[in-house]
Amino acid sequence: MKARSSYLAPSLLILVLVFCWEIGARLMAMPYILPAPSEIANKLWVLRSTLLFDHLPATLLIVVIGLGISIVLGVGLSVWMHASKTIERAVYPLMIVSQTIPTIALAPIFVLWFGYSIWSKVVVTVLITFFPIAVNTFDGLRSSNKELRELMLTMGAKKKDIFLKLDIPSALPFFYSGLKVAFPLSVIGAAIGEWLGAQAGLGYFSRRMMTQFDGAGVFAPIILLSLLGIGLFLIVILIEKRSFRWRK
Repeated sequence: MKARSSYLAPSLLILVLVFCWEIGARLMAMPYILPAPSEIANKLWVLRSTLLFDHLPATLLIVVIGLGISIVLGVGLSVWMHASKTIERAVYPLMIVSQTIPTIALAPIFVLWFGYSIWSKVVVTVLITFFPIAVNTFDGLRSSNKELRELMLTMGAKKKDIFLKLDIPSALPFFYSGLKVAFPLSVIGAAIGEWLGAQAGLGYFSRRMMTQFDGAGVFAPIILLSLLGIGLFLIVILIEKRSFRWRK
């Protein structure tokens, strides 16, 4: 009963918002600016084959490659900074600086460097997603219990043992927290890259519909992007629950 009641309130709120959106859009009667949810749903149904089989796989490929690189890069940097104070002092400020520059300003530069290939979009995705993974994992590695560390040292544990049996378990919750932020952001990164230059993808399709003043066509791929981000977030939660079964 508690599980059902926890979903009841947000579901009702969503229904109310969609209803208000529908009424407001019909009163405005300007579908090229604010299409009604029913019009967007109809457009999704009409374009289902094009969106699901042509453009969604292109965006999903960018997301998967970008997240894979971000996880390797973020975890690698966090472990390196944890192992060396010198590296931490050198790399950590650069990581922060990389997030102060608007990604939308760098994206055209990546298009100049890599052209309209998939890699210009992947670089944008990596730039957005690696930071939360790296920072959260690094904070997790530093959060390991000092008393347990001293106990392991007195029992003859080596640095490798401490890292594998203490630091990594301590960092896992933080790592998953970083993934919960990075996975939805990866969809935004892919869409930004496609928006600036691509031949396929949900972001590209949305931009193409905008040039045709098709409001429902602009919103339809955005809805799919949102659902993709939600799906990725739920995947992280599922993996996290399976990884921490021992906590129960």
